[in-house]
Amino acid sequence: MGLLDVLTGMRNGPRGFGGGGGGMSPITMALLGLLAYKAVKNFGGASPRAGSGTATAGGGLGDLLKGGLGGAGLGGLGGILSGGLGDLVKQFQNAGKGDVADSWVSTGQNKQIAPADLSKVLTPDQIAFLTERTGLSREELLAGLSEQLPQAVDELTPQGRLPAPQDVERVAGIS
Repeated sequence: MGLLDVLTGMRNGPRGFGGGGGGMSPITMALLGLLAYKAVKNFGGASPRAGSGTATAGGGLGDLLKGGLGGAGLGGLGGILSGGLGDLVKQFQNAGKGDVADSWVSTGQNKQIAPADLSKVLTPDQIAFLTERTGLSREELLAGLSEQLPQAVDELTPQGRLPAPQDVERVAGIS
């Protein structure tokens, strides 16, 4: 499976857990939302808390991922994803799980993360934000992310390092 498969959810089925189907699965949306969380949070100065509907009155995660920022100093989608990837790795390090995230970035074997451990790395606001926008339960979200996050990060870091924005765009085929 390539990164493009991860980004489009074509091989993940409608709920992101296998099977056929097209479009972006909820888990794929959650992966992208997790990587773009800070950008969405700061998109228009709004906070992406549960119950807020969209990140702003005029836009949200879907608008952001479709280019709703208009290149507002973030380097487009590649900048959002590479910055979010760096933030996510730091979040894992701060939670005492840096070795896990580092294994995904490096060129060696990926370490797995259990849903319960992932729930200790992600903030309650991140989890609420992603469950609200994907329609997945907390358990489905954490199970899907624990299964697919290692591969997604691994594929975004083929050189064994955090990528520059143009590297993410090139790997993802979104330039």
